[in-house]
Amino acid sequence: MSSQVFYRKWRPQLLAEVVGQEHVTRTLLNALALGRISHAYLFCGPRGTGKTSTARNLAKAVNCLTDGKGEPCNKCAMCRDIIEGRAMDVIEVDAASNTGVDDIRSLREKVNYAPNLARYKVYIIDEVHMLSTSASNALLKTLEEPPPHVIFILATTETHKILPTILSRCQRFDFRRLAQSHVVAKLADICKKEGIGIEPESLRLIARAATGSLRDAENLLQQLTTCYGSEISQAQVQALLGITNDERSRELVRHIVGGDVAAGVATINNVNNDGLDLRQFTREVVEYLRLLLLVKTGAGDAIDLTTEDASELKELAGRAPLARILKAVRSFGQLDLSLDNYSTLPLEMAVVECALADTPQELRKASPPATEEGPGASRQPETRTAPTRVAPRAAAPAPETKSTSRVSSPPPGAKTAPGEEKKSPETMARMTGPAPAARPARVSAPETGADPLAGGPIGQLQAQWNRIISESPDNLSRTPAAALLRSARPLKIEEDTVTVSFKHQYHKEKMDAIENQRTADKIVSNFLGRACRVRCVYEHENNHLVKAALEQGGRLIDEAEGK
Repeated sequence: MSSQVFYRKWRPQLLAEVVGQEHVTRTLLNALALGRISHAYLFCGPRGTGKTSTARNLAKAVNCLTDGKGEPCNKCAMCRDIIEGRAMDVIEVDAASNTGVDDIRSLREKVNYAPNLARYKVYIIDEVHMLSTSASNALLKTLEEPPPHVIFILATTETHKILPTILSRCQRFDFRRLAQSHVVAKLADICKKEGIGIEPESLRLIARAATGSLRDAENLLQQLTTCYGSEISQAQVQALLGITNDERSRELVRHIVGGDVAAGVATINNVNNDGLDLRQFTREVVEYLRLLLLVKTGAGDAIDLTTEDASELKELAGRAPLARILKAVRSFGQLDLSLDNYSTLPLEMAVVECALADTPQELRKASPPATEEGPGASRQPETRTAPTRVAPRAAAPAPETKSTSRVSSPPPGAKTAPGEEKKSPETMARMTGPAPAARPARVSAPETGADPLAGGPIGQLQAQWNRIISESPDNLSRTPAAALLRSARPLKIEEDTVTVSFKHQYHKEKMDAIENQRTADKIVSNFLGRACRVRCVYEHENNHLVKAALEQGGRLIDEAEGK
């Protein structure tokens, strides 16, 4: 027995000794006491949580010669045979190596034979999810209605891979990952019985590395005793587990909180130059950031911290905004160092990201995105305004259109062309129309009582077209409709309809999509300050020549896009 590994030597021999699974063992003990034993059980859960140990203890309990109505005695001949693996009526099947349908058919044939000495034949099928589909189907009927002297106990770590028809035929028990306190208590008991001297903090490090698996923790403990003997120090545990326990992980977190990129990058390179494992160093940084996040959110009482660590974390949490801590946890938690463990670039990039602005809005203010314009759109310099309201300024004069004539007074002494009448100042005023009124330089809806169309709305719409699209609210400027509108040109406004023209038929057809049409209506309505709709037309860039030809009596035979 002394040569056995710890997880076999100290395997629980009673249902009550199974660590951390009281919800399972209590139900099984009640079923034994009442004589309500099921014909099929399914034990599922993570590795090393006691599934196989519970199955063996249940097999002993139902076959114990002393009672059979509770815990096994572990003294009778049947209990001793099961403990030592000699019992012919307790059959353990490894489904990982017996996956075929022929293996299950052989099992079905043997099921019908009565037990040799025991009260029940118990079949423990481990890793049952590894059975093929045909083998699982072959087991169904026997699993549903086995002979009265047979009990099936199925164990698996991946329940989702088992056929639903098998799940419905079993009484299911879910085994949970063990809490660190349970693992530490079990390890301390083993150390006491084995005469191993080890500090409680070292046991906590082992339990944390085992991630809820008692078998893994027991294997680590035995590895430590093999390497260092019966007296184990915390430094030896850290060396075996690869824990750097370097103060520079906390130092890096302090630089992240303070936004000191240069110091953070220097710390990372110092760690790399000293030959430390960057993956383990990253894990320690993430763990410390997690503790900082919990303290910042007021959940610090849920973690076990020393007085010094708690005070340091509270001081850091007081200086760091929650958004920066959250970004740091995400940035470092998503690092992938598996390809190149010796490159510090991912860590350095994470430090720089954490030092940037805390919100996407601030990032956009710091570096405005380039305007995306559709093909054929004219690029005009735009003046980006701050989010705050600005003082009104005089609107730019409307550009000349085909329907508007520019009228000016002839120079002194100039002769009037034949057929041209001399126009009075009153006539000229009527032709040119009133001067455009000043309009606030903003894209949002106009103030109450202000006329958004004062002084020529189509002229203002044309003059500020790109700016209207770029500064539209609710991120409408980033939509496909906005990109298409940048390649369009406002033509006219008639009541609640704004007509825009496209130089390319393809753009016009894409703009006619319902979703794009709705977005365009919102953008233009926001500028005009009232609900309106956008009407899209196709107007080739050489249409003025076509119109002139038609006026001279020409006839349109075919229309195609220019290249």
